[in-house]
Amino acid sequence: MPQEKRRFMANEETPPESLIPYEDFVQDALRDVVRKVLTDVAMTGLPGKHHFFIGFRTGYPGVVMPPDLRARYPDDMTIVLQNRYWDLKVADDRFEVGLSFNQVPTRLVVPFDALVSFVDPGVNFGLQFQPPAYQPDEPAAVAAPPREEPDPPAPTTAAAAAARSSRLTVSARNPDRTRGRHVRHPH
Repeated sequence: MPQEKRRFMANEETPPESLIPYEDFVQDALRDVVRKVLTDVAMTGLPGKHHFFIGFRTGYPGVVMPPDLRARYPDDMTIVLQNRYWDLKVADDRFEVGLSFNQVPTRLVVPFDALVSFVDPGVNFGLQFQPPAYQPDEPAAVAAPPREEPDPPAPTTAAAAAARSSRLTVSARNPDRTRGRHVRHPH
């Protein structure tokens, strides 16, 4: 063992600061897991008993949501992708989804960097994230998306029909923040 490493371990000093942004790389890789899962779900629908709790910072730059929702959830919001949603679209840096809040059709846009948690309780899987430092968007600066629920096209497969009949609901949450670690989530 090199002399420097032995001295570090023996003295329990603070490790030297890395010039390689390992934590940022890990956060990006974990967000890519969510991106890939949502991309698959956008194409084929939710399989089996899978459903997702997706937590995000509502003031993060690029989050688009109606002002009344932002007022109700000024810091964090958790959406549940389960039985009823429409037009799930996934880009490299964000996802968009149509859903209803109190029977009012709404569209949300959520950058992946705004995520604080992703949980699939159907298989006891979860991830938690530390969003990059940011200045919250001013609520007036973010336009509310259109509140129209389009008529869904006729399903072509059983998976597509299941995807169209899925539901997205919301609840306020403040999950423990464990900085991008895979967390086993109990049922």
